[in-house]
Amino acid sequence: MVSINRAYPAAVILDGSQSRDEALAMCRSIKEETFTAVVPVVFYLDGDHTVTTVDALEAGADEVLTRFIPERESELRLRMVVERAARDVSVHPTTRLPGTVQIERDIAERLRTEELFACCYADLDHFKEFNDRYGYNHGDGVILIVSRILRDVVRGHSKTGFVGHIGGDDFIFNVPVGKFQGCCDDILEIFDLLMPFQYTAEDRERGFFIGKDRRGEEYQVPLMTLSIGVVTNQHRRLAHPAEISELATEMKAYAKTFQGSVCVVDRRRGPNDPDV
Repeated sequence: MVSINRAYPAAVILDGSQSRDEALAMCRSIKEETFTAVVPVVFYLDGDHTVTTVDALEAGADEVLTRFIPERESELRLRMVVERAARDVSVHPTTRLPGTVQIERDIAERLRTEELFACCYADLDHFKEFNDRYGYNHGDGVILIVSRILRDVVRGHSKTGFVGHIGGDDFIFNVPVGKFQGCCDDILEIFDLLMPFQYTAEDRERGFFIGKDRRGEEYQVPLMTLSIGVVTNQHRRLAHPAEISELATEMKAYAKTFQGSVCVVDRRRGPNDPDV
């Protein structure tokens, strides 16, 4: 599971001839883990398998192959599984993180269970200018680094944490309310440690590079920083994912008015909520 968590393979193939309980438990573990649920799981069953097709599908397998299926058909089935996962609109193709559909579902489920949680909206500052200077390939590399920082930090602080990729340089992570401050502190610290090394030595040492605005005038572009806006339901009642999304977006925009990497928390209370 550790290698799957870190590598995000195109697919995982499980041998159904191994221990029945072990194989099914591995499949369930992959599918129940927020960060690996998007990885397709394929069972291969030989003639003496202890796992049945029904067992595999009930455990969450995306496809079941057997030695009785012609080789060419097996290749096509496996390719289709991988391509379906890549086309899945709820999975970002670069980071392999859940997208907006899953983000909304996660928030809705936390509201349904009345969990006290924090919705944290993370956004890169000066990313567009970085892309303009270094190219989209380097930009994708930065996005991937940020996604892994968020994923690893959130997982380290909370087994129930969730990380989603809205698109571009915008991310959401949801954690129990008692975990968000530690998550944000660690994320910002690691980000500020790693991000300067995405620049040339010259730009890194100066702490900026020279960009041009729409009128062609030169100006100093600072190194990228990370802004996080946080909304919680600890001190006010929040009823719908759209409401949380709106508030998180507002706090993210407010966080971006500060210099440097920063986390800003919405501590406002609802007008009809009691003091706590």
